[in-house]
This record gives sequence, structure tokens and C-alpha cells, in this order.
Amino acid sequence: MGKEKWVVMTKKADFDAMAKRFKISPMLARIIRNRDVITTEEVDYYLNGTPEQMHDPGKMKDMEKGAQILLSAIRDGKKIRVIGDYDADGVCASYILKKGMTELGGDVSVTIPHRVTDGYGLNRRLVEAAYEDRMDVIVTCDNGIAARDEIAFAKSMGMTVVVTDHHEIPYEETEDGRKEVLPIADAVINPKQKDCQYPYKEICGALVAYKLIQVMCQLAQKEKEQLLSELLEFAAIATVCDVMDLLNENRIVVKYGLKLLGHSANPGLRKLIEVCGLSEREIGCYHIGFVLGPCLNATGRLDTAMQALELFAAEDERECTAIAIALKEMNDQRKNMTEQGVESAIRQVEENGYQKDQVLVVYLPECHESIAGIVAGRLKETYYRPAFVLTDSEDGLKGSGRSIEAYSMYDKLCEVKDLLEKFGGHKMAAGLSIKPENLEVLRIRLNQNAALTQQDMTAKVRIDIPMPMVYASREFAHELQKLEPFGTGNRKPMFAERNVRLRNCTVHGRHRNVAKFTLDDESGYRVSGVYFGDADTFMQEINQHNGYVNVVYYPELNEYKKNVSLQIVVSHYGFSD
Repeated sequence: MGKEKWVVMTKKADFDAMAKRFKISPMLARIIRNRDVITTEEVDYYLNGTPEQMHDPGKMKDMEKGAQILLSAIRDGKKIRVIGDYDADGVCASYILKKGMTELGGDVSVTIPHRVTDGYGLNRRLVEAAYEDRMDVIVTCDNGIAARDEIAFAKSMGMTVVVTDHHEIPYEETEDGRKEVLPIADAVINPKQKDCQYPYKEICGALVAYKLIQVMCQLAQKEKEQLLSELLEFAAIATVCDVMDLLNENRIVVKYGLKLLGHSANPGLRKLIEVCGLSEREIGCYHIGFVLGPCLNATGRLDTAMQALELFAAEDERECTAIAIALKEMNDQRKNMTEQGVESAIRQVEENGYQKDQVLVVYLPECHESIAGIVAGRLKETYYRPAFVLTDSEDGLKGSGRSIEAYSMYDKLCEVKDLLEKFGGHKMAAGLSIKPENLEVLRIRLNQNAALTQQDMTAKVRIDIPMPMVYASREFAHELQKLEPFGTGNRKPMFAERNVRLRNCTVHGRHRNVAKFTLDDESGYRVSGVYFGDADTFMQEINQHNGYVNVVYYPELNEYKKNVSLQIVVSHYGFSD
């Protein structure tokens, strides 16, 4: 199983000066510096950034050009077809474009590819369907950058094509170095293009779509404050679900999007929040990433993602309720399928000795292709190495991969593209299709090319400050809330203390996945604590070491029946030799 190494972060700065300037504690200043937020401007943007300070969308290459093309099409009464993707980012991007362009007077319809019958992105069938429906314009969102042939086909049929995407730009190696291979569309809006001047490249497909609607509103000289405010919620959901770093403007989008979600204007979203047993006031990144997002994704996995889109568009209470319940039920079904898939994958790794491989390649013929990526993610977490899960599809094998920091999945697939029928993705995740006879060769070559060290394959627990728990006061726990929202790229701060005594441990939860206890440190300070995970193993290991343990923790304010108390959330634990 994957090992972990605890590392104390030692980034330097004048923490006292930073603390004084921004009226925060030096400890908070140190945590912010550990997120690579360095200059005074960056710190100010991190702590105090507002939607008005988001980057100028006009700086994105082809943004104004694309907006003008679409506004002209709307003025001329032309029919526009949005073609999205079946994940939460693609669904949110599709909704943003449909709602935004409809409000600006457009005749807009949406198609989302079916994961199993269509696969990812634009294909000839979708182009032909748009042509048969007499569409004049195709707008892609969260896809399109790799659909060079399909876009050429749409152009040959006389359609205008605007690409909005955020995925890596396909390239070919030439004598002069790497050359971008772009689709020949009427406008290609993707901040990852080399000559794009947009200052922050790591935004999701829905935020690219949001920026396009923003520019269209500006050029049309339409005041659409309410519309843009409502659409920001969907850009926030997509940013979290697509696992974007919560830094720079992504942080602003999610911070303000969460505030809006607390009293959403969208009836469908409100109903989904209710059906999932959440209170609108408590929505945080965790709830988007692990409760609401999976319900939106489940529909694209097991049925058609058009259902999630219909939920966002629904206004009738009964319709909202019916769709929201269907999405939740589908996600519950998806969870059961995932657990079975993970068990099969781990059994295959152990029985075949794959745990010696640097890159895991697992073939699960029974696995629903839509959950291959989730199973790959769980394998990556278990063994801490890149993992691909492949399964049977209509025309060969299809799969998904999830990666670790030291391994760029997209680049490594480029090195074996002669074996692949189709592939795409980015550094941390990818999708591919392959002929069955190439599977074993793929495993061998990916491992030959992996170049990973033992250090690369050891998960790092990054500790912000080694700190006795006595300093983790209620006031400090309250101050830490200034760093929210937490998520990828802006993780919860981690503190550590050695040789803590753990007493009165009890196990809770239907799955015995919560341990509650009291922590005593060497100074005699006592505080209540909680651990989420395999609580039985946790207790067993603690007892073997007479209750003495080293902990990585986070101080949290726990509110119960209007009483607020401090509790220490233990995220990792270990024992001194």
C-alpha cells in the first residue's frame, strides 16, 4: 500500500511585516506563503479579491471575435447548437451558454454527447444531427480543442464553429520543437493557447463559457448583473468538480459562488440541495465535490447528462423534485458499482503482482466504462502511483487514468500514441481508447517510460507549522476561516504535534468510520478530537502504542445546538520509532 512522508514546509518571508500589513497573525501569514502566494498584490487578491477584480475576459485570444460572431448570429435569427460534455463542468458550461445566449435573444439548443454511444467531445454524428436540425452555428464547450477533423467536417457543411475549451492543446513534435495543432474553427477560445494573453490559464470549461457570456453582454451593451450573478454559481460548481486549483481567480469564483449557492435563485439546484439532505446555508467545497457534484456526474455516467441540464432549466416544483430524486438515486447506484470496481481492481493488482509496477494498468471487463476514472482515482490513492483502468466498449477497450504530481499523464500518453485509437486529457487525468491486442504492450511501454523514483511514489503530507495544540485556540480556528474555501491548490492548513496522549476513544458511524477521543499533550492541555477513516484500525494501532501518537491535525469550530466548541480533527497519525 502507498506510504506517506511528513514534510514540514519551510518557505521564507517576512511574516511579521505581512501580518501587520493585512491585520492577520504571523502564523496565518506563514500558511498563505506556503500556498505560493508571495507578493503584496497576490496576498491582497487572495484575502480580499472580489468578482470585480477577476481578470479581463477580453484578454483571452479570440474572445471578442467569438462573441461578435455569436451576437451577429443572434441578430440575424440564426440557430445555435451548443455541444457540451457529460461531466459536471461540461453540463454547467452548456447551461451557462444556453441561458446566457437565450437571455440575449438567441435561438439556442444543447446537445450533450452520450458517454457510451458517442464518447467524449464532438463527433461526426453530432455534426450531422446539427446539420439535419438546420443549425447555422455550433459552439463547443469543455471540448472541441482536439476535434480538428470533426470541425473541418462541420465547416464543409457550411456551419460556423466557435470552440470554447480549457483542455491541453494537441501538439506535434517537429524539428523546430513542439507545434500546436489547432482546429480550423471561426474562433478558438482556450486560455492554454501559447499566444493567448490571458493571465491565468488554469480555469475550467464553464468559466471560459461564463467569460464569453460576460463579453457578449458588454458588447451588446446589456446590463445583465442578475444573469451573471446567477451563472457564477454554475462556474463555481464546475471549478470544484473539475478539480481546478482554488487559487487566483478560481478562488474568487468559488468563494462568491458558494455565497450565492447558500440562497440559490435556481429552483433545480435548490431542490437537489434539499434532496441530498443539505441545508443551503452550509454548502462548502466538500458538499459540491462529494455530494452535489457526484449527483450531476452520475447522470452522465449511467444515463444521459441531459437530465442534469434539465434540472438546471426546470422551474416547476414537481419536475425539479422528480429529476433531483432521480439524480440522487443514480448516484447511490453509482457508489455501489464503484465499490465493486475498486475491490476487483485491488484484487487484480495484488494477484498479478502489479504493485511492483510504476504505472498501474488494470483491465476490468465488467466495470461500467463511466466509473473507470473513479476506480482509477481510488487505485492511485491506495498505491500512490499513476493508474489506468480499462474496460470493454463497443469498439475495443476504453479507459481513464488518474495521476500523481510527478507524472504528466497527457505527455506520457503522447509518447505511446501509436498504440492508441484516441486519447486526450491533461497532466492529472486522461481518457483513452485502444485495441484489445495493444493492452499488454501499453502496460509494458508506459512502465518503461515512467521514470518515477521511490520518492515520486511516496505521498507527501505537507505540514504548514509544527505547533503544540495549546496554540490552536478558538480565536485561531476562527482566523483560519479567512483562508477558505479549501480544496485543490488551497488545502486545509496542517499542523503537527509529537507524543500526544489519546484517551477515551469511541467508534461511531454506520460504517465505523469516525473515532472520537480526548487528546492530552505534554503540558497537560486537554481538548476533544475526531478522526475520519477506518476507526477500528485507528484504535487498534493507538492501543498498541499505549495511546501515545504523533498527529497531523486541523483545529475546527464545531457548532452543535448553538454551542460552539473547539475540536481537533486528526487527518494523519504515526508513531515514533
